[in-house]
Formats: sequence, structure tokens, C-alpha cells
Amino acid sequence: MKVNDYPVWSDNVASLEQYLAFVQTVDRGSLTAAAKHLGCSLQSVSRALAALEGELGIELVRRTTRRMQPSPAGLVFHQRIKAALGDIEQARAEASHDSARIGGLFRVGASVMFAANHVTPAVVAFLQRFPDLEIELVLADAIVDLIEERLDVAIRIGNLGASSLKVRRLANLRRVIVASPIYLARHGEPHMPSDLSRHACVVRTFGPEGDSWPLTIGEKPTAVAVRGTLRCNDAASANTAVVSGAGLGLAPLWQVRADLDQGRLAVVLAEFEPPPIPVQAVWPGNAGTPARTRLFVDTIAARLAAERL
Repeated sequence: MKVNDYPVWSDNVASLEQYLAFVQTVDRGSLTAAAKHLGCSLQSVSRALAALEGELGIELVRRTTRRMQPSPAGLVFHQRIKAALGDIEQARAEASHDSARIGGLFRVGASVMFAANHVTPAVVAFLQRFPDLEIELVLADAIVDLIEERLDVAIRIGNLGASSLKVRRLANLRRVIVASPIYLARHGEPHMPSDLSRHACVVRTFGPEGDSWPLTIGEKPTAVAVRGTLRCNDAASANTAVVSGAGLGLAPLWQVRADLDQGRLAVVLAEFEPPPIPVQAVWPGNAGTPARTRLFVDTIAARLAAERL
């Protein structure tokens, strides 16, 4: 979406030019970057932003020596206006039957490990479908605030608490208990959940389970206490420790699929497999869903449905 795509009005009501200047300044962090993207002069973007702040009577963007940061009021306003501009863009695209008009900066959040194999390929496919888009992947294992991080959508694993975010479940992720052939040759295979008390387990210190694994016993999730001499706050390192023979491990299937396929790990206690955990797309729910968000969620949902998770 460019400034010249829309008319500029000269009355006292803020124009689309001003809204575009504001959204792009926040998304790109500077007036210069916003002007470059919009194809106009630095002065015109600066004037548009100043006029919008003057019309609203509030500071939307705080100027610093390195980067322009939205004020608290600016963050909320940015989410509403960006969603509205997305709706306008989609309406124009539908009217002209021109899906290539889906464009602009699109920020996607996800966890580091899951993104590499499952989110990034969907992002690449989406960019190929809509070449006018620019996508910025914001990867972090911690749950971040979508408004503060200016994320258009985030892919989250696990059950969500109460939230005003819009949510769509994309898939259910299996979890399995695994061990390496090295460990099983030395210590034998557990056959019942009660056997875990006699085995070393690699304990993940992040997430809700920790020292208590949620096995399914009698069709009900049941917490089973585990112990071990190795505790770890990183999934990749915990999986490596299990492959190396440090003990049994509880892991999402997608994390250890390659190790299972190549014989470095084996599933144990399969009949007591923990309940699956959901993977969900979330996005700000204070306005209508922009077309590109809806289309991206559709894309990644279709991709995950075709994968072995």
C-alpha cells in the first residue's frame, strides 16, 4: 500500500496519508524507512505524522536518537489503524480481483525451534504467493505481548489463558516418552508408568510439567513424578542429552521425529502417551481480521495439516 494509492483530503479529518505515515513509521522504526517504503519524501512523512498528532491532540510516537518508538496510546492506535488499513486494502483487492495487492510489512511471532521446521516454510510459501509482502519473523521462546512487539500474528504452542486475542487452533501436537538404544541397553525398558520411579529422566525445567509427566492412565491424564540427575531449561539440549543416553525424555513428537526415524531414539510407554498439546495462531482481536492475517493463518493451517505432528 502506497501513499499515492489514495486521495489526500485537505479538511480537518485525518487522511489516509497520515494514517499510512504513522503505521509505517511505527513498523519500520524511523521516518526515513517509512518514506522509502511509501515512495515519498522524508518531509512529507514528517508533516503527515505531525498533522495526525495535532489533529488527535496526543503524542503517538516518541522521538529518540536511534529509533522512533510508539507511545502507549500510539501502540493501541497503531493496532486499530493497521487493521483498518488492512481491511481497506483487502476491499480494493477483492474489487479489482487483484490478490497481488496484499502487501506491506507483516510481523509474525513464533518460538525459535518450532519456527525453523514449521513456520518458516509457510512464510516462504506465503511470500511467493504475495510478492508485495515483507515478512519479519520475530522468534522468541518466551510469550510476548503482541501489541508491544507490534506482531500481526503469532504461532503459540500450549493452552492459552484468558485473553482478548483472536485464536484459531492449527493442529494438535503429540508428545512421546523416548529413550536412546544406549540407555535402554543399560537400564532396560519401562513397561508401566510406575517404572519411571526406577529410571533416570531428563527433566525440562521450563513449561508446566517439570518433575511431573502427564501420562494417560485409564483414559485420564495423570501426573507421574519423575526424577533424574540432569535438568535443563532448553528443549534442544534436553533432547540431545536423551539421545546421548542421559535418561528418558518427554518431548513433542515434532522435536524428536528425525531422531526416531534414524534410530537414535525409540518410543517407550506408547500406550500411556501424554495428551496432545495445541498449536494455535493468535492475533489482536480489537478490530476486524486483516485479509493478510486470515490468508496467512489459512496457509500455515493447511501446511501443518499435511505434516506428521
